[in-house]
Amino acid sequence: MDANGTLTFLGAAGTVTGSKFLVDDGRSRVLVDAGMFQGLRELRRRNWVPLAVPASSLDAVVITHAHLDHTGYLPALVRQGFRGPVILTRGTAELAELVLRDSAKIAQEDAEYAASTGYSKHEKPQPLYDLDDVEALLPQLRMVDFGVRTVVAHGIEATLQPAGHILGSASVLMEVGGGRLVLSGDLGRPNHPLLVAPPAPPPCEALVIESTYGDRDHDEGGLDALAEIIVETVQRRGIVLVPAFAVDRTEVILMALRRLTAEGRIPGVPIHVDSPMALGALRIYREALDRGDADVRPEVGPSALDFDRAVLTEARTVEQSRALNAATGPCIIVSASGMATGGRVVHHLKRLAPDGRNSIVLVGYQAEGTRGRDLVEGARMLKMHGEYVPVRAQVSHVEGFSVHADADELLRWIASDAEQPDVVYVVHGEPAASRVLADRVRDELGLLAVIPEDGEKVRLGTRAAVSAT
Repeated sequence: MDANGTLTFLGAAGTVTGSKFLVDDGRSRVLVDAGMFQGLRELRRRNWVPLAVPASSLDAVVITHAHLDHTGYLPALVRQGFRGPVILTRGTAELAELVLRDSAKIAQEDAEYAASTGYSKHEKPQPLYDLDDVEALLPQLRMVDFGVRTVVAHGIEATLQPAGHILGSASVLMEVGGGRLVLSGDLGRPNHPLLVAPPAPPPCEALVIESTYGDRDHDEGGLDALAEIIVETVQRRGIVLVPAFAVDRTEVILMALRRLTAEGRIPGVPIHVDSPMALGALRIYREALDRGDADVRPEVGPSALDFDRAVLTEARTVEQSRALNAATGPCIIVSASGMATGGRVVHHLKRLAPDGRNSIVLVGYQAEGTRGRDLVEGARMLKMHGEYVPVRAQVSHVEGFSVHADADELLRWIASDAEQPDVVYVVHGEPAASRVLADRVRDELGLLAVIPEDGEKVRLGTRAAVSAT
């Protein structure tokens, strides 16, 4: 592969958040993903630092999927002057619109709450962006189908293929001059209950692979563990709180609850979904099932996410959410955000955590610096809305519901490429996870594996990429 420009790691290098990868061939600049940094305070502060290159110099952005750590910086880019197209699938476009509006709304509400209560150290707390910034972004979205080769900028083409992580999620083949670069995005699991398994990566010289679970394999007993927790909590006359990512994880959990109820493995207690974004995502998923989208499993019927109205309560308004504070009998509350960093789940956590009859069930990855991670690590108290709250509820981390590929699945995906890449860049993971995966790529697959540093630039050159700086 002749020299075809450079790849710069502007996020998700040395951390599991803030994905941003800049492809620059000297004539065009394309950013793959525009993620927000989440978790630790020092990471969140990076959201306020302008991009390393002027946003106005970007010709396009390609988005792998709708989660905030891959899309959440888009409105900030527009605020900084980006005016190019944002290339993404239909599923990602619909979910991203929902996610970004919700993110802006929560950010504004949190800033207003901090200002009114005085618990922020800032004299006048401000959100990173607001709803006006999101509305300004939406006309720039350009939807493409899976498998369609698309010119995204002069000399740069992209083809998206299903990643099996959430609805619309994609891995990206970037063709720059005569070379081929593949970015995995967040890779899903072969056994996702709703989505097709990710196909093998296309042949490429360089592969960028996520490593969220690069150092571990998933326990497959998630369904059994969830059933056991629910039964025990109901026997205590407690409430089960499930902080769940509004996009995809809520759908996966609802399918599990429907199955467990139908099989008589859990009692038929009321189920409440308390998150406008989760309910919006549920609508988008139901519509995708009705259409038979390309990344939806063909054997999954349109009714897979339907519930009897007597069983499932959809708390859409603030008043309906507050009414759940009066719930005293056994029930299940599914609410966002999945790492308990914000949103309505924080209010439920504040009320339910001090009561030992209740259970808190964490069903996904919990990033460092989040309340979810604190709970997983045994926190006896949490700080919420400026107050410390004791944690006496039973806390369980059930990773069997993860929609991230685990270490073995990541390796199998890399190995499934008939023409192995010259170099594998391991990103989007905590340092230990990235290091373990990189070692396995070298030892088990015999490939050159590199863990790039934040801000590092590499040349997309000959069959072995070499450092450009």
